[in-house]
Amino acid sequence: MSLYGMMRTGVSGMNAQANRLSTTADNIANSDTTGYKRSSAEFSTLIMPSTGGAYNSGGVTTTIRQAVSDPGVLQYTTSVSDLAVSGDGFFVVQDPSGTPFLTRAGAFVPDAQGRLVNAAGFQLMAYSYANGVPAATVNGFEGLEPVVIADQGLTATPSTEGTYSGNLPAGATPVVAANLPSTNSAGAQYTSKSSMVAYDNLGNKKLLDVYFTNTGTGTWEVSVFDQSKATAGTSFPYTGGALGTANLTFDTTTGKLTGAVDSVSLTVPGGSAFSLDLSTLTQLGAGFTVSDAQVNGNAPSTIDKIQISKDGTIYAQYKDGSTKPLYKIPLADVQSPDQLKALPGNVYAQGTESGAIRVGFANEGRAGSIISGALENSNVDIAEELTDMIAAQRSYTANSKVFQTGSDLMDVLVNLKR
Repeated sequence: MSLYGMMRTGVSGMNAQANRLSTTADNIANSDTTGYKRSSAEFSTLIMPSTGGAYNSGGVTTTIRQAVSDPGVLQYTTSVSDLAVSGDGFFVVQDPSGTPFLTRAGAFVPDAQGRLVNAAGFQLMAYSYANGVPAATVNGFEGLEPVVIADQGLTATPSTEGTYSGNLPAGATPVVAANLPSTNSAGAQYTSKSSMVAYDNLGNKKLLDVYFTNTGTGTWEVSVFDQSKATAGTSFPYTGGALGTANLTFDTTTGKLTGAVDSVSLTVPGGSAFSLDLSTLTQLGAGFTVSDAQVNGNAPSTIDKIQISKDGTIYAQYKDGSTKPLYKIPLADVQSPDQLKALPGNVYAQGTESGAIRVGFANEGRAGSIISGALENSNVDIAEELTDMIAAQRSYTANSKVFQTGSDLMDVLVNLKR
């Protein structure tokens, strides 16, 4: 056995335990860092070729692993912009230079420009609703932009769609064609009526009168009018006539819509094209009932607060109570999260063994859901780290004894001639 080889083996062992102590020190220092994933030193042997009657000692090599796939405990907060992932996904963030990274550190707060940034200064990235409902770019970060929550004045959004749910009475008396509301005659008759609020391009409220009229067995006419154009005291006729009309057909056995038409299209006065979804209407043996009615758009208002849903949609809630989607936060995942490359600031980049990064939305695949008002704690166990520290210290001391013994034997060899 080579004495020099034995001493080098002892040095290798001390270096390995020093690496182990370094990871322990990092883990303890970051035990309260949001989204931090503990590091560990994994050892593997280095074997030197040996010949008969002689053994050449090798050494030990160290590989550092991050327990990225091991989730931390969630801690709930009072801040809406504090975000956590319940699943395997990562938030996509970028540094000031625009380079994208992955992170689980979701303690985001607005900066001076209204951008959501975490404690390390990384900006949260998302897809904007400015050009319609966003779609994820699965094989890249194109289309993502920094989330900016800034109230720069009054904002009004015209109504473009709505939903109407309820029941139409199956035993209603049919109205003859000459007296239907769509004729807009002074003698127009109808079965049931309700009104809805919509918004024009300037955010003005427009009251729409919605008439439901039975025209025969299982058939109904739906007509929508501008209430401001009604004749005083009698409603009909309306100046300008109906804004939109549709004919519905119901299955007389199930009471559900069976025809191809399940909506009514119109243009809101002074506003945009508008579609009212009626697909959930029923015709049953009960009275006229409205169970739900929703219309998008909002009157001129400033952003009062934001809300973030579990699917990652960021909504602006205005002072009048209306909401508007602004961004949709994506989640990224990889095949082997523990093989991601850890970088300063508690962020990760794609590693050589991690697999490609796939970007999608919450509740898709393994990504998980987004929890607003919560943070993911570090997955460090202090008791385990202190135990590892003591074990590493003992192993380091033992390896130093090997080196010291080799040094003593070298002294004996050098002094043989004395």
